[in-house]
Amino acid sequence: MTAPLTPVLEVRGLKKHFPVRKGVLGRQVAKVHAVDGISFSIRAGETLGLVGESGCGKSTAGKLILKLTEPTAGEIHLDGARIDQLSRHDMRPYRQDLQVVFQDPYSSLNPRMRARDIVAEPLRNFQRLADTEVKTRVAELFAQVGLRPDQMVRFPHEFSGGQRQRLVIARALALKPKVIVCDEPVSALDVSVQAQVINLLADLQRDFGVAYLFIAHDLAVVEQISHRVAVMYLGRIVELADKRALFAGPQHPYTEALLSAVPVPDPTVKPKRIILQGDVPSPINPPSGCHFHTRCPYAEARCRVETPPMREVAPGHFAACHLRPGPVVE
Repeated sequence: MTAPLTPVLEVRGLKKHFPVRKGVLGRQVAKVHAVDGISFSIRAGETLGLVGESGCGKSTAGKLILKLTEPTAGEIHLDGARIDQLSRHDMRPYRQDLQVVFQDPYSSLNPRMRARDIVAEPLRNFQRLADTEVKTRVAELFAQVGLRPDQMVRFPHEFSGGQRQRLVIARALALKPKVIVCDEPVSALDVSVQAQVINLLADLQRDFGVAYLFIAHDLAVVEQISHRVAVMYLGRIVELADKRALFAGPQHPYTEALLSAVPVPDPTVKPKRIILQGDVPSPINPPSGCHFHTRCPYAEARCRVETPPMREVAPGHFAACHLRPGPVVE
């Protein structure tokens, strides 16, 4: 399926700053820069992988897009409509087009509900369907995700980890959404089950044209499922490119370090590891200028004081680094 040029999801300058309060009166003394001005878009039928170290703001970005957390600044456009300023009531019609698959399938399932009722719940909440239509739709969803009809009457604890994630995916697909946010959906699964779930997501995307924001820290998984990859560091996107271009020639020093840490399956090959010095700075007090300059082996004086803009260093390849020439992208 060829993805249209018009993005189904577009994020512009998205920020989320959490207040840090102290004292009896709860005065704000600082703020956590969890997401610090990120921009990207996703087309229908496309998967954008969002990667980075733990604590860089990946999951917070996903929650902002889902409107589970209200943004501090920025814009979120879903299929051309701006949704970041909508109230809970006004947001309801857009919930059908925006679904989520969480990291831990068990904690996201109601343990007291049978599998058929879990999948049917969004249909009953958003669509006026007769009971026979709901049962037919649920049966179709079970078949689409590879679950048997006799498993409909089971409770979540009676499924394996991979089956639970299939159940979560079926629930997410029930309303035929345009975008699904996958927040590390395979990190809690065995490697063999990971491959099955990834193949399932790819098949469903091919059949229904759904767009994925795939949040993960496993670069091998991201390389397998994504069309483009965005790399986050300390609340900012530092590189965004087609997956082949990014893995073949990273343009940001942080991306180079991440890729050097990916295990190589050939034991005779000894990859050159890039060991970053120091620890990740606190998001409460991030460094001035480029957030990565405290650990970057190529940092210059301007990196410490001047925030690097996102530049198009090659066609479709963007990096926020002073060392990479190219036109600035607004």
